[in-house]
Amino acid sequence: MSEHGDSTPTPLLRIVNPDATAEEVAALVAVLSSIGGPPPTPARPRRVWNAPYRQVRVAYSHGPGSWRGSGLPR
Repeated sequence: MSEHGDSTPTPLLRIVNPDATAEEVAALVAVLSSIGGPPPTPARPRRVWNAPYRQVRVAYSHGPGSWRGSGLPR
């Protein structure tokens, strides 16, 4: 709020040079708007230990040696 108690917000940008042209003001606004806000937060790394594809079991074939193949890494 301002000093007089009215509800008009204070401006974010105030031009103090009365001789500023429209192009100068536009250039100033463009530069200030390109600065932007805080940097974006980085994406969280994806955790693989609880991924849905790890919960699917592989169907092993029946037959001689299948018990040995079930314990070996793929």
